[in-house]
Amino acid sequence: MAKILVVGGTRFFGIPMVNALIEAGHDVTIATRGNAEILFVDKVRHIIVDRNNPEQVKEKLGGIYFDCIIDKVAYSSNDVKHLMDYVSCGRYILMSSCSVYTKFHSNIYENEFDPFSYELKWMDRIADYDEGKRQAECAAAQIYNRMPLTFVRYPVVMGPNDYTGRLKFYVDHIRKEIPMFIDDLNQRLSFIHEDEAGRFISHLVDYSVDGAVNGSSKGSISISELISMIENLTGKKAIFSENGDAAPYNGYMDDMTLNTDLADKTGFDFSNINSWIEDLIAYYVN
Repeated sequence: MAKILVVGGTRFFGIPMVNALIEAGHDVTIATRGNAEILFVDKVRHIIVDRNNPEQVKEKLGGIYFDCIIDKVAYSSNDVKHLMDYVSCGRYILMSSCSVYTKFHSNIYENEFDPFSYELKWMDRIADYDEGKRQAECAAAQIYNRMPLTFVRYPVVMGPNDYTGRLKFYVDHIRKEIPMFIDDLNQRLSFIHEDEAGRFISHLVDYSVDGAVNGSSKGSISISELISMIENLTGKKAIFSENGDAAPYNGYMDDMTLNTDLADKTGFDFSNINSWIEDLIAYYVN
């Protein structure tokens, strides 16, 4: 049993992650700003703290040792600083993103972005999500490296609890026959289901990886294949127009698929995207 601090973790794939930690018998404390409902309130400790208030972090968490910190909501270098200046742990797991990679293509390996050599800039959260995640990794790698570090990099996470509404956008536009603008129908993308995204992070508490690790469902899917599935389930045809609503997943400029050899070596068995994507589309259709 490990003593775990989860920063965030109250929605989307944070929920299956915390449930997996509880099921594994870990002693879990959740730190949040107190704005979201805690679904596992009787099974975890809950500390209300604003990570952007260093004095509050020091008061609520200072001097407490955790075997592992899972940080789901670090979006800048200062996010990491405000937490790690005051909390000590045996391992720090940072929820990062495939967005740290500066060039997308098929079969991206972890060493294609190195937070130990990239220029660190101290900054608060900015509109540039990609750079914010790079700087969060850089702060941990270059300054807060007194303990083992793990940077978890996911592609787009999908699931019934996805608050971003990206897959729902495609379903709604096709079902309602609303024109869409899609810049590349043939690009292939990696995805991961919210349940596996949560469980893999929990898995890393016991099967540690030092440095970055990609996580993704096996296989990939093109935007045209995704649209065909939705068309089959809705009985409607997608309408494409340069003047239509800009679709999610635009702007990749190339395929974006992740190599998961390193994650596979930990013994985690990622499912194939084809085993769940159609059921998830049907959920949104219905």
